[in-house]
Amino acid sequence: MPAIAIVGAQWGDEGKGKATDLLGGIVDYVVKPNGGNNAGHTVVVGGEKFELKLLPAGILSPNATPVIGNGVVVNLEALFQEIDGLQARGQDCSHLKISANAHLVAPYHQTMDKVTERFLGKRAIGTTGRGIGPAYMDKVARLGIRVQDIFDESILRQKIDGALRQKNELLVKLYNRRSITVDEIAEYFLGYADRLRPMVVDTTILLNDALDAGKVVLMEGGQATYLDVDHGTYPFVTSSNPTAGGASVGAGIGPTRFTRTIGIVKAYTTRVGAGPFPTELFDDMGERLRTVGGEFGVNTGRPRRTGWYDAVMARYATRINGFTDYFLTKLDVLTGLEQIPVCVAYDVDGVRHDEMPMTQTEFHHAKPIFEHFPGWTEDISGARSLDDLPTNARDYVLALEKMSGTRISAIGVGPGRDQVIQVRDLVND
Repeated sequence: MPAIAIVGAQWGDEGKGKATDLLGGIVDYVVKPNGGNNAGHTVVVGGEKFELKLLPAGILSPNATPVIGNGVVVNLEALFQEIDGLQARGQDCSHLKISANAHLVAPYHQTMDKVTERFLGKRAIGTTGRGIGPAYMDKVARLGIRVQDIFDESILRQKIDGALRQKNELLVKLYNRRSITVDEIAEYFLGYADRLRPMVVDTTILLNDALDAGKVVLMEGGQATYLDVDHGTYPFVTSSNPTAGGASVGAGIGPTRFTRTIGIVKAYTTRVGAGPFPTELFDDMGERLRTVGGEFGVNTGRPRRTGWYDAVMARYATRINGFTDYFLTKLDVLTGLEQIPVCVAYDVDGVRHDEMPMTQTEFHHAKPIFEHFPGWTEDISGARSLDDLPTNARDYVLALEKMSGTRISAIGVGPGRDQVIQVRDLVND
């Protein structure tokens, strides 16, 4: 049976949680393979909104086992706050599984994140300040602390000591902060050991055995293609690989086991934080998209930057991830517009680019070349098939499909769990 990857095709916030939730009733395992509590999802169930930050959206699906994979960096305080919040609302979190190889976010990672961002000044990346980047830095530098380490106090203390030797030098001598002791960090982690232990498993065995047994495993990627540290708008990116290849690594599932890769893309474009954004709107229309679309960060509450759909970006995302399908979200937000522009190419210093420019300099200079489509005024929130859509809305979807590199197999027409047009089966077709 298939392993399926869900990947954001823009800069995140495309509605991956809604797509995961849609499939949650028909898949057996939902895995978060990358990111941390900086990669939130909003899911609406029965009119009730759930804002998930570290937990997979599959936690809300009673028939699916939610898994935090080895590629995630886990803030234990945030994890248990989120679990407690869901349980207080009647949600069962006892089926959560966590990889023993996942790395942990330490309090000093959050401190380093905040002081380095301030130190960068105008060159700041616009991080969430949650320590995600510094945790991944320690992972790559082989100074990281993994989930399994907190079950061996001797090993834990040795690893903390190794990590703090460098960080205390920086904190005290460069950033004028106090030094951090091994004891306070060890006490922080050990305080979670007993509660965490029942959740920790070898997730690579768990997931590969599930596939061998004919189960369906869904990868719920955090962030998105253009935040990928290799393929995104570097340096304005995250510190992991939130692309389809990263899903394989972050879950310990071989790439040959994936049968579907589903790109999640909004009917317009948003991003949070600094960096280039060719179709960005700075006028009342940008504010309209932000207000009607509820474009404010799940984790930070920051207003998102908004702009028109960018087909050049979509084609690039299709190529990088090997998308078999797109799930187009928030089509309803465009209702009421007289005309809808779509970026079909870029003008870079007088030269037309139909594909993503090779260099970051060129992308910074890219000006959108628009094609305009007629809008619609009819309420589409009750549409459940393409035929239910007004002609102009249907034509808009079909035009995006033609220029984005792969088929559009599902369409979001409202925030509710059931407000989806399924053009084709996302698991078996």
